[in-house]
Amino acid sequence: MAEAGLEPRFETIEGLRIRYVRKGAGQPLVLLHGIASSIFTWRDVLPGLAADRDVVALDLPGFGGSDQPRDLDAAVYPRVVAGLAQKLRLKRFALVGHSLGGAVAVLLSAEHPALLERLALIDPAGFNLLPRDWPALLRAAAATPAWLDRFPLPAPVLRMGLKQVFHDPKLLTAERLAEYLAPLRRPGALASARSMMASAAVTPAEFEALARRVSAPTLVLWGRNDRWIPLRYSERFAAALPRTRAVVLERCGHLPQEEKPVETLAVLREFLGEA
Repeated sequence: MAEAGLEPRFETIEGLRIRYVRKGAGQPLVLLHGIASSIFTWRDVLPGLAADRDVVALDLPGFGGSDQPRDLDAAVYPRVVAGLAQKLRLKRFALVGHSLGGAVAVLLSAEHPALLERLALIDPAGFNLLPRDWPALLRAAAATPAWLDRFPLPAPVLRMGLKQVFHDPKLLTAERLAEYLAPLRRPGALASARSMMASAAVTPAEFEALARRVSAPTLVLWGRNDRWIPLRYSERFAAALPRTRAVVLERCGHLPQEEKPVETLAVLREFLGEA
């Protein structure tokens, strides 16, 4: 954040202390990260988006620098985003959600259509929220005995996960590993994430019904080589969302904003700039 000239700020929403950053001016844009991630994931695209937007990126509860309550219900996520937007006086905004943040973005769009100007989903979760559909590493993490939460997350475990989400292994640098590892080693982080995952079970049929209520123009951006949420799920989003456009990035895994930031930024700016 310091390198990008961003100062962390905090607001209390739904009784939770939420960390966020804000940069730029213009129409508001809110960025939501994925599971086990944080504001850091937007490092390479946020400055470009802020060239003509008022960009707010937040850490969802349980992750980054936001509160990590032991009993975390995923249902609070849309309320946290809407509450922060209200505190920051963002009356109508565009929303970009990656992975878990994509599912949250769809739920918020369905529940508060008047808030949303546009919606962009990057390799979104939603149709895979039942445990049987999770990546194997997440299933293993959810089944880990609670007493292990007393010990720091082993770096090799996180390295294994990051290897799975990048198509290009050279992107798994020591800096990136450290940025992901630090917040996951905060006291209570693993228990908070486990609680959130246990509460997030939504059937594909339930999620599809919510997606069909989204009225905002929607972009669905996917990495062709995503091993965590495979490209085939993009067809389900395209079928469920009434006003959608799909874009696929070649030689790209689950994190287009980190693996293909130039291409991702160009696609997002074009979509967000449409009249």
